[in-house]
Amino acid sequence: MIEENVKLHDTFSVELKVGFVAKKKQKINDFAMNIWMFIPASLDINRFTYSKTDFYRDIKTHIRLITPVFLLRDIAESANSPFIFLKQSFSVLASQPTRTHREEYEYQIKMFIAILKSSLREAVAHLMKANEPDLEYLVNDYLTQIRKIAGQYRNLYRIINVPTIGKEMMEYFAFGDEFMSNLIEFHTFRLMQGIKKRFPANSAPHLAAISALVHEETNYKKNRGFPVVDPGNKKNNNNLVYRLGMLKKYAESHLYLNVDKRKDGIWAEQLFFSLAAGISMVFATMVAFSVQQKFGNFTMPLFVALVVSYMLKDRIKEFARYYFAHKLGSRYFDHKIRMKFNQNEMGWAKESIDFISGRKVPQEISNARGRSSTIEAYNRANNEKVLLYRTRMRLNRDKLNEMNDYSVDGVVSIIRLNIMQFIRNMDNPEFPLFCQGEAQELQVIHAEKLYYLHLIIHKRNDNQNELVRYRVALNRRGIYKIEKTDPGK
Repeated sequence: MIEENVKLHDTFSVELKVGFVAKKKQKINDFAMNIWMFIPASLDINRFTYSKTDFYRDIKTHIRLITPVFLLRDIAESANSPFIFLKQSFSVLASQPTRTHREEYEYQIKMFIAILKSSLREAVAHLMKANEPDLEYLVNDYLTQIRKIAGQYRNLYRIINVPTIGKEMMEYFAFGDEFMSNLIEFHTFRLMQGIKKRFPANSAPHLAAISALVHEETNYKKNRGFPVVDPGNKKNNNNLVYRLGMLKKYAESHLYLNVDKRKDGIWAEQLFFSLAAGISMVFATMVAFSVQQKFGNFTMPLFVALVVSYMLKDRIKEFARYYFAHKLGSRYFDHKIRMKFNQNEMGWAKESIDFISGRKVPQEISNARGRSSTIEAYNRANNEKVLLYRTRMRLNRDKLNEMNDYSVDGVVSIIRLNIMQFIRNMDNPEFPLFCQGEAQELQVIHAEKLYYLHLIIHKRNDNQNELVRYRVALNRRGIYKIEKTDPGK
């Protein structure tokens, strides 16, 4: 199954997060996803102004494992909690601080933090959608579980506070402790904002209880010497932002796969190019033999024929190369990516980008794009440009199962597209509109001049064939809004 989410990453970047979920009982899982991007002609983005090199410079892709799913109460209380593996790795390291045990210890800390981050995000999202009668017990459960989880992790310090554990191993524990505290603070603040917005009249008791947890974490970080926000110290806050970014990369580094990206179909390409050279050589040789047989050696006709055949040979070679390259382009991809985890290959991915003429766009994609009669009239004179990004994914279920102690559902591909090239030819973002005020005076109102990119995502695997559509509104200031719309409307 393929699950997608398109959102704003920053002012000039769209982030597409795609989850490829492998079936539990199927060894080989194949996935296909095509992203059709419809670009306004006025932006002048086409095959001549926006090459493959430009696209791959603007796109940034990461592939990582899907984080195992746990509820907060499962982490705090379940017999299958991550604390089981965490405590075991701490105890083994304290007794036998070998290199293998040090790596396992660090891995379990990172895995625990990644799982907690995902669980906190889901728990807060659920709370912010809760009905008011359920809010009190849900908030109390949230606060109780968070305190249990933080307490259990911090109690593990006693296991490794022994002479066999060096400074570096203690720092790993502190990294996990600090990042956990930052996660609790961040998501709890989000929860406070959500409750205050949804229930402005009755939020005070809930906010007081939630705020107490934030104060506890802030005081704990101060006591442990971890940096905290200082409203009057800009330098401190800048350093804190940098540290938060480093801790995030450290905590999530174990989920990212090692990738080996190479050009796809390189041997087939060389074979066909050699064939093109052979065809041109056959032509030149036939001309030379024919003229030589008729006019003899060392004659002017043979000389002229050799020069002409040499000229045409190069053109035939280039034409054949172009023809075979076009045929290869429809069958092969730009890149093939081999995915490895701890040097064990668990699948591959392929990607390719091409501009597609309007007549080659499948009818179901055109229907999903959806256009008003006004747009259709405009497009008859100025066609939208269609950019097709193709990706294929293959996952080996057996290899996924062998990776670690946790059940892994599949991988996530995180694709970020920078749209700076798209705004190059846009008009000013403010557009003046005129109207009459209450006293009949002229009034000028400034509206946003927006351009729209339409993304049609076609997801296919064994039991899925689904189209989804997103609309990205942007102008010279960057991305204005991203919204999911119904295909065909």
